Amino acid sequence: MNRAAINALKTLRLLPRAALVLIVLSAPVLAMPMMRAGDDTTIDAPATKKHGVGFVLLVSLQRG
Repeated sequence: MNRAAINALKTLRLLPRAALVLIVLSAPVLAMPMMRAGDDTTIDAPATKKHGVGFVLLVSLQRG
């Protein structure tokens, strides 16, 4: 066999493995639109409570 045929056979042997790697890596990216298409619920962090620290700083800075 000549050199071109040997290179072609090596490439053909690597194609299934490369395709499997591409499928595994692209699965999360392709799954995101399907996850977002379901329902419109969004998980948000709870709102932080305001403790009035800004007013305390304002008063303390005016005294000095």
